[in-house]
Amino acid sequence: MAELKGACVIGQSGGPTSVINASAYGAIKAALENPSITQVLGALNGIRGVLDDRLIDMSKEDPAELALMKHTPSSALGSCRYKLKNPDIDDSDYMRILEIFQKYNVRYFFYNGGNDSMDTCNKISKFLLAHGYECRVMGIPKTIDNDLTGTDHCPGYGSAAKYIATSVMEIYHDARVYDTGMITIIEAMGRNAGWLTASAALASCKGNGPDLIYLPEVPFDMDKFHAEIKAVYEANGKCIVVVSEGIRDKDGKYITEYAGDKAKDGFGHAALGGLAAFLANEVKQKTGAKVRGIEFSLLQRCAAHIASKTDIEESFSAGGMAVKWAAEGVTDKMVGFERSTVNGKYHCECKLFDLDSVANTEKKVPREWINEQGNGLKQPFIDYALPLIQGQTDLLIEDGLPKFVTLRKIKATQL
Repeated sequence: MAELKGACVIGQSGGPTSVINASAYGAIKAALENPSITQVLGALNGIRGVLDDRLIDMSKEDPAELALMKHTPSSALGSCRYKLKNPDIDDSDYMRILEIFQKYNVRYFFYNGGNDSMDTCNKISKFLLAHGYECRVMGIPKTIDNDLTGTDHCPGYGSAAKYIATSVMEIYHDARVYDTGMITIIEAMGRNAGWLTASAALASCKGNGPDLIYLPEVPFDMDKFHAEIKAVYEANGKCIVVVSEGIRDKDGKYITEYAGDKAKDGFGHAALGGLAAFLANEVKQKTGAKVRGIEFSLLQRCAAHIASKTDIEESFSAGGMAVKWAAEGVTDKMVGFERSTVNGKYHCECKLFDLDSVANTEKKVPREWINEQGNGLKQPFIDYALPLIQGQTDLLIEDGLPKFVTLRKIKATQL
């Protein structure tokens, strides 16, 4: 395929993670070094930055400072949760994107995000193609939820899983220090897929795991929940439970909605959270025991201090490969991962997936990896997740504290 010369835009979208910047840096570094790419632009706050012409020139950043992105959590370029309309109904956003791309001669677009971000990639790619504007569009995945279809796992999941498993181990010791009884209920993220909550089972590898784990993949029964907690508490005088924020009853109603109506975000998703406190109150009323509810909330997303080195390096690689493949002529794809075993050890390589098959679909924890009672995980899940949390971060520490990137964010100009 003939060489395509032009600028590229790199944007980030959706919830932050501890390694989304590693992916962005992988793409930025590769783009700055690629002769086909004439200008490397960062979109501030994702697609909103494109629509508002808030693009920055990444070549104006200090290379040493830029390198800190690899170990900086959250989204250094800023994020958004903006849903593009159906272009058949309202194409104003798409026409504006085309206008901005023409202004800067953007011929490469890299979008770093989760399910909704891949949908954005797919819509933009199709619109530009229909309007005869040559631009190679690539999705670079990130989601701690680990629910993107096709890819073996998602950048961000391994680090979040490591944080959850480690925190559960620490809570395990804290909750057993006294000679009095206590029930601890921990809430992890996960709307429709329980990968994050399931990672609490990794703590069991060292004998410091929870007694019960509840995922959205199995309908939640409140009476069964109380009975199972009661049985563990009466036998041991202690009980640790981990629940996914997205658990639902047999009728599909979120358990968080039992506590009252929930607001919705820009994509129409019900706002979750507060489940641990609600269940702790319910269990206290039923048992009269001391019950503590703990919500990991934002802490599980951006815990760069305990990020998985495997996750960091794979995320960086995904960004770089997106640029490499786009420059070679690939478009309308997402870079994902394929797992294999080499000489008896875990091995991972980047692989391309069609955006059509990725956008707006979710990968769930296989039911056969969940025990028959629906309150714990089996060994196949441990075998799947354990390799993803390996290795320690090389995060730079200065005066006892992490050193994170500070971008200059110099406004881009037309060449």
